[in-house]
Amino acid sequence: MERNLLFKPNDYFNQYRREMLPYIPEHAKIILEVGCAEGLFGAALKHKIKEVWGVEYDPKQSMKAQNRLDKVFTGDIAEVMMFLPDHYFDCIVCNDVLEHLIDPYTILDSLKQKLTSEGVIVSSIPNIRYFRNLYDFVINKNWDYTDSGIMDKTHYRFFTVKSIRKMYENLGYKIIKHEGINPSRSIRPLLWNIITLNAFWDIKFCQFATVAQPIKR
Repeated sequence: MERNLLFKPNDYFNQYRREMLPYIPEHAKIILEVGCAEGLFGAALKHKIKEVWGVEYDPKQSMKAQNRLDKVFTGDIAEVMMFLPDHYFDCIVCNDVLEHLIDPYTILDSLKQKLTSEGVIVSSIPNIRYFRNLYDFVINKNWDYTDSGIMDKTHYRFFTVKSIRKMYENLGYKIIKHEGINPSRSIRPLLWNIITLNAFWDIKFCQFATVAQPIKR
């Protein structure tokens, strides 16, 4: 089940997420986006993708997505899962979605069944060790929730670069790509890493993008 997203600011759902476009495999022809919001990301893929499906929790945003995508389900991904065809999708996208789920592990495990033999999961997950948050935790002793961003009050889960990798690998996925995105322009992470011999390299990135494929048994 997802946290209640029905009272989010209007701009919360109209994120294009163009930085995630390069992670979509060239071979992908049928894509499912979990948490598709208004469908802007999927619409950006339509020129080269045969079909783009979506799942969206918010009914209002789901209606907008239906005008852009080939098929859209409204509801919680856990409840919609049974209606998704098996072995059908070349790529399943979860852009800043898994942290909103009570049990992202079960969802990722179930999504394997929906992928083709060469299919992959593409995800973007906020980095709880992003330097602005880390500074607030350690120096200011704050753990304040916000309406959006890494400390979004609708987040059930918090992840680091290490815990993201561990989640996928423990579920039987092979990591194809795992790298930081949306880096800070501040000089502070650089200075921190000079002092610590790059021990805090991950704090520069707001999110981590991952491409993972189920290991064939």
